[in-house]
Amino acid sequence: MLNKLSQWLQDSVFKPLEDKKMPVMEHLVEFQVRLTRAVIALAVVFMGTFFYADALVKWLRVPLQNMFVPSQLTWEPTDLPTVPFVFLAPAEALWQNVKVAGLFAIVLAMPYLLYEIWRFVVPGLHAQERRFVGPFVCVSALAFYAGVGFSFFFILPFALNFLISYGVNAGFVPQISIAQYVGFALWFLTVFGLIFEVPLAITLMAKLGWVDAPFLIQYWKWALLGSFIIAAILTPTPDPFNQMLMAGPMFLLYWVGIFGAKVFGKKTSAENQQAGVPTVAMAGVGAGGTASGMSMPKSSGDDYVGVPGGRHH
Repeated sequence: MLNKLSQWLQDSVFKPLEDKKMPVMEHLVEFQVRLTRAVIALAVVFMGTFFYADALVKWLRVPLQNMFVPSQLTWEPTDLPTVPFVFLAPAEALWQNVKVAGLFAIVLAMPYLLYEIWRFVVPGLHAQERRFVGPFVCVSALAFYAGVGFSFFFILPFALNFLISYGVNAGFVPQISIAQYVGFALWFLTVFGLIFEVPLAITLMAKLGWVDAPFLIQYWKWALLGSFIIAAILTPTPDPFNQMLMAGPMFLLYWVGIFGAKVFGKKTSAENQQAGVPTVAMAGVGAGGTASGMSMPKSSGDDYVGVPGGRHH
């Protein structure tokens, strides 16, 4: 009985887990090696970003009292008063530098991290899957960077300017904790990076056959409601202004995803049958018969937070 049970476990449980080219233990060893390489590379990049952490924090503070002018490709100061930064705990300033340096290290090392992940999973993919997964991962990384850049240059300055102006007009003196500001800014940048992944997520679901363009168009009102609900959850402040700044791009990207689903989505059985009609008609004509009822389709300052290295206005 023990021999039969052992043989059954080997044939039914353990053997299907093994790759024909590489056993499970070798997969685990390779995973350990690639994970070690990724951690070492991330640590090296982190040492470099931590050395420039003060400069990175200064650049992160730029959207607070400046607006980006696309026509001139420069930052212009706003009418906000000077906003001094304070820290409320002994290690708060140091911890914020570590947080900023760590996030920038992940962003800079992301191409190499994706390369290690790709090298680990590619042996288990079929040729058709490799042709799809590789470009999808590259476009996904570019979309995340585009979302972070869009938030830093356009969304974050408007959000900060509105919030600070509202407090000043209410008679309060602006004095911001460095931890609160860094957390607010990093969360905003990360969320917008993820929001720009919405079209790719919708396209992937359409590629797998889970949704299609007509289904997404039919439920666009629910998508609009969902955008505001998600924005209300993700925004670091409860004000409706920041909620609209996040929900608006999310809903627009939903329509971009519909376009991607229409172009790259999985064909339904009806579309496959329609695509096969001209072939049947041509076969009938070639055999000397007639295809009645069928027609060929047609082709178709000190306290002032300025830009580092720039002039104060």
